[in-house]
Amino acid sequence: MVKGCDAVENIAENIVMFIVFIIPLYGILIWTYFCPEESLLWGKRWMYKEEPELSEGAIRYTKVSSLIAIVVLTIVFGVITFS
Repeated sequence: MVKGCDAVENIAENIVMFIVFIIPLYGILIWTYFCPEESLLWGKRWMYKEEPELSEGAIRYTKVSSLIAIVVLTIVFGVITFS
């Protein structure tokens, strides 16, 4: 009987972890992928009088990093959930 309760607790822990941590993190990573210029300047815009011009390399690096983070996060969450 205890074995069934452990499984229910594990499922509940995964759901809480998903809602509290994973969904907001996915939201930030998706926003970073689709708006790399905004995400690079987030919190730093006050330092500039004019809109700074970001290099194509920096924008590409930001998009690739967020895409890799989404894939790794999905794999890690899948391993945690199905183990």
